[in-house]
Amino acid sequence: MIFALMLTMTSEGYSQIFGVKGGLNLANMQAKDDIGNLDTKMITGFNLGATAEFPLSKMFSFETGLQLSTKGTKRTESSPNGIDTDYKAQLTYLDIPLTAKATFDVSGVKLYGVFGPYIGIGLGGQTYEDGEGTKIKWGSYQGTGELDFDDKGNPIWDDSDDFKRLDYGLIIGAGVEIKAIQIGLTYGLGLANISPDTSDGTKVSNRVLGISVGYKFGKK
Repeated sequence: MIFALMLTMTSEGYSQIFGVKGGLNLANMQAKDDIGNLDTKMITGFNLGATAEFPLSKMFSFETGLQLSTKGTKRTESSPNGIDTDYKAQLTYLDIPLTAKATFDVSGVKLYGVFGPYIGIGLGGQTYEDGEGTKIKWGSYQGTGELDFDDKGNPIWDDSDDFKRLDYGLIIGAGVEIKAIQIGLTYGLGLANISPDTSDGTKVSNRVLGISVGYKFGKK
């Protein structure tokens, strides 16, 4: 990122371009352990944020910004007695993309592709069990799962935190620019294991397909 910004500052004739964008997220999680993958399903959410583009040449630029992005998943777990339990996790992150962008002019319409890493910071969210919501516990504590009691004799389970706050991964995407309007499709491949409980090889990673519409200020 520092290298790209240094190139920008030494490039003459190119100015920074700022914008806003928002759209729909189709989010899921890859959850697996030593036994295999959990059967998880996609949930809908949103993305909303501001962008900053630093042109390095007519074709290449560096793009970053701040983006609120919802992530998560849902699944149904069946018990031996035949009763199904529905689980859902809906998380809100502040994502910072750090992507390289290549733009191609095709008959007056600009097509582009982006690729690079992102960093995400968990801000909040809810977990649901059969529709009953509980506030997300961010952290890295791996609980014992044992039963304990508080000072009043109420039972307390020593459970682990829900998810680690830090997320990171790769973004790949493409889109079209028509004057100041930008329509894009991105896929966020989470590489971080956001599960505090890593017993039995447990690993949980975010997967997000994002569709967005943006507006670039000062661009004609």
